[in-house]
Amino acid sequence: MPGFAALGRAVTTRRRLAEPKPGAVFPACFLAWLLPGAGHLYLGRTVKGLVFLGAIGALFVLGVAGDARLDLHLGLDDIMASIVSLSQLATGLPYLAARLLGFESGRPTSLTFDYGVTYTACAGLLNILVILDAHDTARGIKP
Repeated sequence: MPGFAALGRAVTTRRRLAEPKPGAVFPACFLAWLLPGAGHLYLGRTVKGLVFLGAIGALFVLGVAGDARLDLHLGLDDIMASIVSLSQLATGLPYLAARLLGFESGRPTSLTFDYGVTYTACAGLLNILVILDAHDTARGIKP
C-alpha cells in the first residue's frame, strides 16, 4: 500500500533544530515575558510569535472584560490569591497596562468574575510556557 509508505516517510523525517543563539537567550525570554510572543518574533519565528500574541492576548482581554480582579496579592496568608496574582503578572505588559488603566479592582458581584480571573491566570501560565519555549528555541534545543 503506497499510502502507508508515504506516511512512514513523513513521520520519520524530522525538522532540523534551530541554530543556537547564546546571546539571544536573555533578550528572547525578557521580550517573551514583556509581550507574549515577542520573544519568538525576536528569534525570527514570526508565525509562532503572532499566534502566541493573538491567543494569549485574546485570553487576557476576555478575562479583563469578564471583570477579573488584577490586584497584586503577595503573602502567605492566602496562598491561592498569591498564586493567581503571580500567574496574572506573568502576562507582562498587558497586565501592567490593564492595571494602569484602572482595571485592577474587578467586580466580584459580576456573573463573569470567576471566569475572568481564571482566564487572566491561564493567560499568564500559558505565557510562562511561551517563555520556556523561547528559551529552548534560542538555545537550539527545539526547532
